[in-house]
Amino acid sequence: MADGRDRGGVRMTGAIRLRRDVRAGDLTAVAGVRRALRELVRTRIPADTADVAELLVSELVTNALLHTGHGAVVTATLGPSALRVEVRDFVPELPDPYVPVPDEGTHGRGLLLVQALADAWGVHTQGVGKVVWFELSDVKPPA
Repeated sequence: MADGRDRGGVRMTGAIRLRRDVRAGDLTAVAGVRRALRELVRTRIPADTADVAELLVSELVTNALLHTGHGAVVTATLGPSALRVEVRDFVPELPDPYVPVPDEGTHGRGLLLVQALADAWGVHTQGVGKVVWFELSDVKPPA
């Protein structure tokens, strides 16, 4: 599993891709990104893996919108053996997952979910911002 700071990832030949731009502050777009990802992976990967992918992309897009004050670019690439999702924002500060205190409600758990559920994840600077990504491996189509 990646430690969250490496570039990681694999080149995926013959992959299908999704790209969505999300405007700054448009939290309603999170649901649209989830739906687009679901459509990309529908019938191509197991339903439980698709559920995990939707949860994780929701967390990363929400984090990008709430913590940067800018928009984001979401890219998902489904290859023969892995799904990679990247959320690029336009603020170079790297996130640090932290353990939230109990009275913070659900705030602060997004990257902890990514760490727990993704097969690999990471963050790296890119241009004027950063990319936070995750991968789900062995995404074989359902029988």
